[in-house]
Amino acid sequence: MSDSSIVRRDFLQRLGVGSLGAAVAGNLAARAFAAEQPQEKKWQPVSDRKIRFGIVGYGVCQFGAQFGFQDHPNVEVVAVSDLFPERREGLMKACRCSKSYESLEVLVQDPNIEAVFVATDAPSHARHCIDVLNHGKHAMTAVPAVWGSIEDAARLVETVKKTGLRYMMAETSFFRPDCYAMRQVYGAGGLGRLVYSEGEYYHYLAQPIGSYKEWRLGSPPLWYPTHSTAYYVGVTGKRLTAVSCAGFRGTFPQNQPGANQYNNPMTDEIALFQTSEGGASRMLMCKSIFGIVEERGRVFGERGWMDATGYHGAAQELPDTARPPLPPGVPAGGHGGSHGPLANEFVTAILEDREPLVSVYEALAMTVPGVVAHQSALKDGETLQVPQFDPRKA
Repeated sequence: MSDSSIVRRDFLQRLGVGSLGAAVAGNLAARAFAAEQPQEKKWQPVSDRKIRFGIVGYGVCQFGAQFGFQDHPNVEVVAVSDLFPERREGLMKACRCSKSYESLEVLVQDPNIEAVFVATDAPSHARHCIDVLNHGKHAMTAVPAVWGSIEDAARLVETVKKTGLRYMMAETSFFRPDCYAMRQVYGAGGLGRLVYSEGEYYHYLAQPIGSYKEWRLGSPPLWYPTHSTAYYVGVTGKRLTAVSCAGFRGTFPQNQPGANQYNNPMTDEIALFQTSEGGASRMLMCKSIFGIVEERGRVFGERGWMDATGYHGAAQELPDTARPPLPPGVPAGGHGGSHGPLANEFVTAILEDREPLVSVYEALAMTVPGVVAHQSALKDGETLQVPQFDPRKA
C-alpha cells in the first residue's frame, strides 16, 4: 500500500464514523487487499495423452528450453532444431531429445510432430509460425508475434483461421503475478472500466545483446511492445485503438545515423494510446535509462485500482488471484515465474481443443500497436489509428 493511501485512510478514521462526510468518504476510500492469496492447489490433468513437440531456437537467451516443455507430463519432445550445430547439441541435451534437424523448414516436414515452439529470432517469428501452421502443426511463438510488419500480421491471422490450428504467443506478462491478479479482478468487476493504465518495459544494457544477423542492434523500441501492452490488453481483453508516441534519441552508437539496419534513431519510446473503453493507456519501452531492467504495470478504473498485486477499491470481496498450479516437475521459470504457466496453457489448450489465453487475436492486439507507435514517433507524435485484426461479429 502506498504512503498516500495510508495517510488518507488515517485521516478518514480520525473524522469518526458519526460524521456524514466521513461516512460518504469512507465508502469511496481505498480498501487494500492482498491480491495473491496463498492457495494450496493441485494440478489436475485433463488427459493422459502426450503431444509430440518440436522445439526450435537456442540462441543467446536459450529460450527453446526455458519454458519447461521437456518436463511437462503431456509432452514428448521428439525433435529440436537450431541453425548452429553447437546450439542444436545444447538444445538436444537440455530437452533430453535424441533427434535434431538443421532448420525449422526441415523440422516441420516431420509428420510425427504435432506442435512446435518457435523460439527463433524475432524477425522470423511470423514467417516461421506460418510455415509451422501450413504444415499442419500447432504453433507457440516467443514474442513478438510480428516484427514491424502490419502485412505479416494480416498473413498470420489468415493462416490461423485457414488451418484451424492452435496458435499462441508466449507473452510473459500475462502470467506475472500482478498482471494475472489484475485480469482476475477486472473480470470480476472489481476495477470497472479502466480510465487509465500503464505498462513499462525498461531494458538498459551498457553493451548490446548479441543476436542472429544483429536483429536486436538498434531496433525500434516499441517493435518489442508486448511486455508493456499486456498491462492493458492482457488485463481487459480490450483494444488499443489510436496512438501518439514520443521517441527519445539517445547516445548509443547503434542508434546513430546509418548504424542499424532499421534506420532507427530512437532508443526509447513512450506511447499514449486511446482505448476501446474510452480511456487512455501509457505504454513504453526504454533502453537508455541507466541501470534499470524491469517490467511492470498499473491499472486505474472506475471501481478500483491496482499497483502490483495490491487492490484498492470498492469491491468487498475479490476473486481467487493465485495463479493456476503447474504439473509436477514443471518449473515456474523466469520472467516472474511465467514460463511454466505459459507452456502449460498452450499444452492444455491443445488437449482441450480451445483457443489459448494468448490467441492470435490477443497477440496481434498487443504487438501491432507498438508497430504503429513507432511510426508515430517518426512523425513527431502524430496521432495514428491502430489496425484491428479481431474476427468480425456476425
